[in-house]
Amino acid sequence: MRWLTATESSRVAERLPLLLHSYRLLTAVAAPLASLLLSYRVKRGKEDARRLPERRGEAVTPRPDGPLVWLHGASVGELTAILPLIERIREREVTVLVTSGTVTSAGVAERRLPPGVIHQFAPLDVPPFVTRFLDHWKPDLALFVESDLWPNLILASSARSVPLILINGRLSERSARRWSWAPRSIGDLLHRFDLCLAQSTADAARYQGLGAPRIATTGNLKLDVPAPPADDDKLEAIKAAIGNRPVIAAASTHPGEETAMIDAHRKLKHSFPGLLTLVAPRHPQRGPGIADIARNAGLVTALRSLGELPKSDTDIYVADTLGELGLIYRLAPIVFMGGSLVSHGGQNPIEAAKLGAAILHGPHVFNFAEIYATLDAAGGAEEVADAGRLAVRIGAWLTDDNTRRKVAATSLPALDSLVGALDRTVAALDPYLMQFRLGRSDHA
Repeated sequence: MRWLTATESSRVAERLPLLLHSYRLLTAVAAPLASLLLSYRVKRGKEDARRLPERRGEAVTPRPDGPLVWLHGASVGELTAILPLIERIREREVTVLVTSGTVTSAGVAERRLPPGVIHQFAPLDVPPFVTRFLDHWKPDLALFVESDLWPNLILASSARSVPLILINGRLSERSARRWSWAPRSIGDLLHRFDLCLAQSTADAARYQGLGAPRIATTGNLKLDVPAPPADDDKLEAIKAAIGNRPVIAAASTHPGEETAMIDAHRKLKHSFPGLLTLVAPRHPQRGPGIADIARNAGLVTALRSLGELPKSDTDIYVADTLGELGLIYRLAPIVFMGGSLVSHGGQNPIEAAKLGAAILHGPHVFNFAEIYATLDAAGGAEEVADAGRLAVRIGAWLTDDNTRRKVAATSLPALDSLVGALDRTVAALDPYLMQFRLGRSDHA
């Protein structure tokens, strides 16, 4: 294994704030414990045992010749957001490497990345693993998505003079406050980025306040992503099983929100005979536990992960599978977006809106504040303060289909003013991508 050269090491360590210097030392010392951590995560279903070497920076796939653009995002949402951008970069005949950190995102990568795009699990942020990763892939440009900023990855890439750009940058008020506790350290990291492309003016202001020197507001890439796909055969099979029953859904739910949805179902089922509630948890491994909650509430439950389809008496259908939100949104005309009744910050409502759902959400939507504010102001979505109001508003929309249809029809036009992030992001990246083309011309 190659460690950093003396020159690279000095670049990393030069005037490094004490907190970052301590972080580097601690993570280097902790390297021997990485195997224990990874084994523990495998047991919890948070790692793919077959691909653990990638978490140590080891690669089986050879690095292709020519320029390579590396995009890194934390999980499914970030990976989905950059799919159209990856297509645009691939049009420049540039190799694309995508890294992410979750098993669910790896599944999405396998199904949806274009041919020729390489996916790897991101290395743990441990200096020898990061060095091994960079030695192999030698990226010519690194794009970090939203806010998944790992210090050793950033420091080591910067030491090798790899241009760093933050794309689709998002920074909530809560995260900004947390980062402000270490202003020198976060300022040092952000100063290493050539550009920070923020989702909104509020995000841009928060990055500027933390010391990012070069910022542009390009908008949210998630608004330019096509509606999620659904397997036609699976969609027809579940439609046939449901028939003409009224259907509602809770998408990307977090602990506590399933209970709220189950309570809403109990309150509504006698007024709306045949009501079926679809529950798609943010983390599919929680499916059996959700089914237990529903059964304890006296409701008939089925689990999609077991290959079950809803029967005529099924009350709660737990969609504890990966990559099927496109199916859920095509089935349910009313969708509650999870992560919003609990203080998580809300989940992305754009996909549901694009597939014609009327959207309900709780008060905690700071992760997508501008989008939810725009939807709510136009009448394209509605906030519910608590679990009790959730049942009331679902009941109102089930009763008044015209109002529900109006809400759904309003959502996409309301977001028109926010689209265009993909074109603006590509324009900001063009000077860097152009260098690759000029390099090929010089060698022709």
